[in-house]
Amino acid sequence: MPVRVTVVDYGASNLLSVCRALTHCGAEIVLAAESAPIGRADRLVLPGVGAFGDAMRGLERRGLTDAIRSFAATDRPFLGICVGMQILFDVGEEFGNHAGLGLLPGAVRRLADVATDGRPMRVPHIGWTAIEPAEPWAGSPRSAATP
Repeated sequence: MPVRVTVVDYGASNLLSVCRALTHCGAEIVLAAESAPIGRADRLVLPGVGAFGDAMRGLERRGLTDAIRSFAATDRPFLGICVGMQILFDVGEEFGNHAGLGLLPGAVRRLADVATDGRPMRVPHIGWTAIEPAEPWAGSPRSAATP
């Protein structure tokens, strides 16, 4: 019998990837875009891609925050992925201060770009970067306009 896993759908996440991965592992997926399925869940996954504040607004818009907090107060398995894990904390400082679910004490802060002794630290690149080719390549709209 497959394990039933409830995945929270709050409108802004890596929902499809998470569901495919869990299905690949043999899970039966229940999507929860409202609070009732969360209350009945055996296991809960809170996926996420995007900004802390946007994720919280998505949960609040769908009325899911109290159901998630209630679920977390039980002994049932609960997994937060990416920003889904970050919003478990009290506050996130991405693009301003935003209240989280408050399930874990603490704040999610930007990685420091200088060490305690003042030396620059390498911070991993996170996000999207536009790429502009140095020269047009064959078949591109720009190469057709180039004499």
